[in-house]
Amino acid sequence: HVQLVESGGGSVQAGGSLRLSCAVSGYTLRSYCMGWFRQAPGEEREGVAAIFTGDSSTYYADSVKGRFTISLDNAEKTHYQQMDDLKPEDSATYYCAADYAASSAVIGSMMERGRFSYWGQGTQVTVS
Repeated sequence: HVQLVESGGGSVQAGGSLRLSCAVSGYTLRSYCMGWFRQAPGEEREGVAAIFTGDSSTYYADSVKGRFTISLDNAEKTHYQQMDDLKPEDSATYYCAADYAASSAVIGSMMERGRFSYWGQGTQVTVS
């Protein structure tokens, strides 16, 4: 059974940085898409970034390109989202998610659809 546990949220001033972590247990296949989503009150959920465990290919939403970096530590089964130059509009609850992916070519569409089998509990990020 796949389980995801997020950590690293908090409050920061605009222009600051935070790093989110997502520890994943229960998966053994080297063919997963690990993603980060966010949702602010009254807004739709947005796919932010993703990484394919097979070759570390990445996907970023236009809203975070150049500011967020997703990375993967396969040995620790943890993926990270480094968030730099944070803006007030980045404030949201951030969720990590995981699901099987046949190849890196599909992770963009997976993030756009947002239909993942496994989700973390969420961590709050507030930028003022």
